[in-house]
Amino acid sequence: MVLRRLPELLLRGFAAFLLSIVAHAGIAATGWPESSPAVEGIDTDALASLDAELAGGKHGNVDGLLIIRHGKVVFDKRYAHDYVAQNPAPDKPPHPYNYYDPTWHPWYHGNRDLHTLQSVSKSVLAVLYGVAQQQGLLPPVDTPALALMKNRRFADPDRRKAAITLADLLTMRSGLAWDEDSFAYTDPRNDCAAMEASSDWVQFVLDKPLAAKPGSAWVYSSGVTMVLAEILEQLTGRKLAAYAEAQLFKPLGIAAHYWKLTPTGLPDAEGGLYLAPSDLAKIMKLYRDGGRWNARQIVPEAWVRDSLVAATPSTNPGQEVYGQTGYGYQWWVYSDYLGQTAWGGMGYGGQYPVVIPGLDLIVVITSWNIYGPATDPLTLIRERILPAVH
Repeated sequence: MVLRRLPELLLRGFAAFLLSIVAHAGIAATGWPESSPAVEGIDTDALASLDAELAGGKHGNVDGLLIIRHGKVVFDKRYAHDYVAQNPAPDKPPHPYNYYDPTWHPWYHGNRDLHTLQSVSKSVLAVLYGVAQQQGLLPPVDTPALALMKNRRFADPDRRKAAITLADLLTMRSGLAWDEDSFAYTDPRNDCAAMEASSDWVQFVLDKPLAAKPGSAWVYSSGVTMVLAEILEQLTGRKLAAYAEAQLFKPLGIAAHYWKLTPTGLPDAEGGLYLAPSDLAKIMKLYRDGGRWNARQIVPEAWVRDSLVAATPSTNPGQEVYGQTGYGYQWWVYSDYLGQTAWGGMGYGGQYPVVIPGLDLIVVITSWNIYGPATDPLTLIRERILPAVH
C-alpha cells in the first residue's frame, strides 16, 4: 500500500517543500521579517493542503491568506479570481458603493495590494479613537456624544437621545433604530444601503428614532460608526483621513491606502478603507502589543484592554459557532476559539483579521464572497489553521 502511494506521498512532500520556500516569497517589501511555517511551529503539510484548496476555489473567492507567527510572516499568498466575469450586473454604472463593480471591489482599481476592508474599517476607527486618547484629545467615554456635534440639528428631537454616550456608540448600543441584517447590503431596504444612498450619511443616522434606551441593547449599526467619525473630526480639529495618515498610518510605516469619501467629504469609516493585508496586520500587531509600536506608545494600553472587553458578551445567543462572540469597541471578541481567546474584525465579503494572543498568531484572510456559496473564513481559521499550530 505504501509503495502504491509513493508517488502521491512524494508529490505531497515536494509540495510542502515548495511551500516552505515560496509561501512568503516577495514579501520583504512589506516590512515584516520572514520565516517558514516549520521553523515557527506550523504544520507545513496542513498549509500546503489548504493552499491547494484555496487556489482551486474550493472555499469560494478567498483572494488572500497571510499568516504571521512570532512576529514573522510564514505564509503570504494571493489567489486570482475573475471578478469581472462573476459580476451579475455588468451594465450597472461603476460606483464606489456598487458592490458588484470590480473597479472598486474588492481590489482598489485593480491594484493587487489595496484590498477593501469593509467593516474592518470600523475597527481602525476605534484605533484612531485610542490615538486621540493618547494625545489627550478624547473626553471620558461616558461623555454624552451628541453634545459634541456642535453643528448638527435633529429632525427627531427626542430628548432621550441626549443620554447616548461615546461608549454607547463604540459598543453599538446607541438605542437608535437600525436594521442592516434583514436585507442584503445591495437592497435599498437595508438601513446601511439607504444611508449610503443619502446625501448626508451622519444626518441620516441622527434622524433615526430611538428604538431602545441608550446603552440597553446591542444592534449592529454601520450608522453609529459614521457618527463616531464626525465626532472624532470635531475632537481632533482635523479631517479624519489626514489625522489617520499622520498619527497612525505613517508611524506604522503604512504608505499605501485609500479611503472612500461620503457626499459630505467625510471618509467612509464604516466600510470604505483599503489597505494591503500586510499593513492591516500591523494594526493587529499594534493592539496585540498593547498599543505600542517599536518604542512608541501610539494607543494607551488601557484603551486596547477596554476595546477588547466584550461590552456585549454574546451578540447572537444560542448561535455561536465559534465560541461565544462578543463585541467591544468596534472589535469582535471570541471567548473560546478552540480553547483560545481571540479577537479581530469582520468585513462584508469575507475580510477577517484575527489575533490569537495565546499562540502569538495573526491571520488575515481577504475575500470577495458575495456571489455564491463559500466557506466562512472563521471556519477556515478554526478548523484548518489553528490545528496546524504547535
